[in-house]
Amino acid sequence: MQYRKFGSTDLLISEIGFGAWAIGGGAMIGNTPIGWGDADDAVSVKAIHAALDAGINFFDTADIYGLGHSEEILGKTIGHKKEMIVATKVGNVSRNEQFSVDYSKEYILKACNASLKKLKRNVIDYYQLHSARIVHLQNGECVDAMQQLQQQGKIRYWGISLNTFDPLPEADFFIDKKIGNGFQLVLNLLNQKTLPLLKQTSENGYSVIVRMALQFGLLTGKFDRGVNFSANDHRKNRLTKDVIDVSNNALTPVWALCKKYNCSKTQLALSYILSYPEVSTIIAGIRTAGQVQLNTTGLFQLDNDDRSMIERLGATDFVQLMDLIQKQG
Repeated sequence: MQYRKFGSTDLLISEIGFGAWAIGGGAMIGNTPIGWGDADDAVSVKAIHAALDAGINFFDTADIYGLGHSEEILGKTIGHKKEMIVATKVGNVSRNEQFSVDYSKEYILKACNASLKKLKRNVIDYYQLHSARIVHLQNGECVDAMQQLQQQGKIRYWGISLNTFDPLPEADFFIDKKIGNGFQLVLNLLNQKTLPLLKQTSENGYSVIVRMALQFGLLTGKFDRGVNFSANDHRKNRLTKDVIDVSNNALTPVWALCKKYNCSKTQLALSYILSYPEVSTIIAGIRTAGQVQLNTTGLFQLDNDDRSMIERLGATDFVQLMDLIQKQG
């Protein structure tokens, strides 16, 4: 395992992290799935231990994942391992069987205490506003709450998980105001909307956590039109047959690189992201020990010419595809 600096903080984290959304299980808010289908806690615990054995020291979760279950599993499994770096998020809530958001100061302070209890920790290493938008930041309560929690020693560092399709307004606010310590953002072979932000993050000392590196599994190459997701798996409404078909066709020139590098599609997708030195870590979603192996081995240095080719596709051929993906939510 290789390790990278977490922006200008004193943290040194594994370049592959543990994305803990899926181990939360198949939670629902009303009729809306917010998880990845059912999960076996025993399998999840084995995956966490496999991650430790592989050298992963960064675990990312959120209080909404499994409606708190993801945090609870991490707390029971690694809460006592203070050398492990744990990040969680706040702001997405379930109320009256409806998905909502709450970035009020009162709520964030209360939610932080709840997360500390579930994670079995005295301090959260990295606390994130879960996709807060510019209106919430301008209101100021969420910023005040995060700064207060940091002053109280309940969180070490804090930042924001940026919107999937329109990430720049909130990032610009942070940079302009010189607040926070990092960004969680989407970057993968298809979704390259955050590329213009990377240089700014480095110049201003912000860390970068990359999520959706495999686009909900789409970039592993294992899905075809015949795939069926359970009713409590959020991908059922996102990875439609049209999205899968169009994506597989559009990615043909990219997958040709797998032969050149003698690698899997997963290894190519992850190595592409790691070719950007501004990236601190990738939180690939993990639910089994086997996925730990797939996500942490066989990574390589991508040639600059090949990265440029992928970027050209991102600015041309993939634009219409991203519009289709955005419509699915």
